[in-house]
Amino acid sequence: MSPRLSPRLLELETKVKKLAKPERSAILQRFFKTGPGDYGAGDIFLGLMVPPARQIAKEFQDLGLVDLGQLIRSPYHELRLFILIYHYEQSKRHDQSKRPNPGSITAKKIITFYLKNTKYINNWDLVDLSVYKIVGDYLVNNPKEIKILDTWARSRNLWERRMAMIATYSFIRVGEAHPTLRLAEILLTDSHDLIQKAVGWMLREMGKSIREKLLIDFLNKHYKTMPRTSLRYAIEKLNSAERQHYLYG
Repeated sequence: MSPRLSPRLLELETKVKKLAKPERSAILQRFFKTGPGDYGAGDIFLGLMVPPARQIAKEFQDLGLVDLGQLIRSPYHELRLFILIYHYEQSKRHDQSKRPNPGSITAKKIITFYLKNTKYINNWDLVDLSVYKIVGDYLVNNPKEIKILDTWARSRNLWERRMAMIATYSFIRVGEAHPTLRLAEILLTDSHDLIQKAVGWMLREMGKSIREKLLIDFLNKHYKTMPRTSLRYAIEKLNSAERQHYLYG
């Protein structure tokens, strides 16, 4: 990383490297497809797992947006992961306090930071660990800004398209199915495996958490033409006869 980092950031980087397990680095590099031409090409893993990253985030709650802006550009996957966990913890504190906390990063600043830096949120774990907790929860409380998801769904950026779909999980958790159904329609013909999985996953969660009939209605309309990957994910919680019908009917 850049030698111009502040002493606090250097302390953070040192701590991350100390807790990382280098023997896991090669495994993670393969698992997250970082080879030439892969979706995670060029990403560098130190070997830090999520639980210690969460603990570090709690220890460095004094970082400001300038520091965070430097870290989100880090070549190290785990330091970008740290930023997303950090922002999630900040947004939780803001929501729980219900009043401004002097010196804290507000929900609006967090969402602005996220939207400006999506190109660095560039693997499925970074998306899945952060987007519904930060962006989705924000949009549930600020529904007039939901067009963000439409913009992402039509993006050429793979990760923004996945963000659009996974962010709808926040609406599922509060019993709102429409965003999931609408985004699934937009992304239904996407050719990338990671988008097909995201669409099927969110449809499954919607059917399980809100109302199964909504999923059945969607499947009856689309099951003959939707990608098999999406279909298999979506029907996972249906009974055996229903699964057989949609797979082979």
